Amino acid sequence: MRIAVAGGTGTVGRHVVDVAKQRGHGVVSLSRAGGVDLATGRGLDEALAGIDTVIDVAGINSTATKKAVDYFTNASQNLLAAEEKAGVKHHVVLSIAGIDNARSGLYAGKLVQEDTVRHGDVPWTILRSTQFHEFVPLVVKVASAGPVVVVPKMFTAPVAAREVAEALVDAAEAGPRGRLPDLGGPRTEQLAGLVRSYLQKTGQRKKVVEAPFPGPMGKAMRSGALIPAAGAAVGRQTFQEWLDGLPR
Repeated sequence: MRIAVAGGTGTVGRHVVDVAKQRGHGVVSLSRAGGVDLATGRGLDEALAGIDTVIDVAGINSTATKKAVDYFTNASQNLLAAEEKAGVKHHVVLSIAGIDNARSGLYAGKLVQEDTVRHGDVPWTILRSTQFHEFVPLVVKVASAGPVVVVPKMFTAPVAAREVAEALVDAAEAGPRGRLPDLGGPRTEQLAGLVRSYLQKTGQRKKVVEAPFPGPMGKAMRSGALIPAAGAAVGRQTFQEWLDGLPR
């Protein structure tokens, strides 16, 4: 199969590219560095020539609702229009578990993305997953103020990015199947505890302060509404196993 990976240089995208290549597929990575801009559509027609399936794991580094909604609206519409023109047979998209319960920020953008895909003319598959293990160091990076890390009170079931990538390539190989069962990690954890473990592992002397996030998003974080329901697919690698594999 010829597979194009939107966001192929990101946390999950690089694994999708690697897994797909290992399985013998031809892979094209769609990224700005390669001359493709999803938000404007630049370079898409050329990049999708001869492509059978697109796996979309592209994202935006913003939690602002309007920015997220605008990005995912434009990117999805541009991508699907170019796919239809190129004769792409299958659109696979990665989304986030629990977004129906927290309709703001990035989650609002992903809801718009899902809706755009569902109502598009390219046959589709949607996989929702929980946060990746790499979400924890990202929290440390963006939520640190000097020696303090302010962490939202949140229950999560972190999953390995590699396992998400494998599930996405599985979906590409299986053909359009609509909404798949959600994919979560093997254990439900408190984000603050994960952050403390990461700081200890990486030798960072920071104090973790747990604070409730406001609004419906915060309520979803605290209540466990972002954890996949019974019947979801369950990953293998725990956060601690991922942490143990990091270089000292």
